[in-house]
Amino acid sequence: MQLTQTSQKFILHWGEMGTRWGVNRTVAQIHALLYLTGKPLPADEIADTLSVARSNVSNSIRELQAWNLIKLVHVMGDRRDHFEASTDIWELSRTVIRERKEREIMPTIEMLRELLNHPEIMLDGVERANRVREMLTMLETITLWSDEMLRLDTETLTKVLKLGAKIQKLIRGDVLGAVAGPSATGSKSSKSQSNQAQTDMPALGSMIGP
Repeated sequence: MQLTQTSQKFILHWGEMGTRWGVNRTVAQIHALLYLTGKPLPADEIADTLSVARSNVSNSIRELQAWNLIKLVHVMGDRRDHFEASTDIWELSRTVIRERKEREIMPTIEMLRELLNHPEIMLDGVERANRVREMLTMLETITLWSDEMLRLDTETLTKVLKLGAKIQKLIRGDVLGAVAGPSATGSKSSKSQSNQAQTDMPALGSMIGP
């Protein structure tokens, strides 16, 4: 397969970003190729396209399968194994968040819980114990929030994120208004934003549920 310059740039950048996220460069490049191509590819074609060793491709494919980022498929008339990645960027994001949570966040939460339940935790002092407790609370809160977001379909999730941006702008507006003092224009803008927030908040509740 011959790659265009734009495709090459995308794949090379994805590989570079992968190394910054702690992912092997070839693993990231293979995923970028499958995502960008949007069709199943056999391992030998992946190796030829990216100019990497077949053994490297095989190892990278196994890692991508372990992350649930690609799956094995079969193509009519071709006995070779083919591999494809989801082209839904939102689903891809959900998968990455879900896998990182299980691999990184949950083991940390379990370790922190064990520390706080250990009878010797207070031997390190109250301040250290409180730091551990604060870290656990923060991670549990983030995990709870991410779990709720992952349950939403793409359309609803997009609305929630946009609504969150509106609420953040409203909060920033209130803070700036308190510092700068009231004005005719600011008062009208603040009132408009407040009315919009009152309209949007029930919608947010209905989207997320009880």
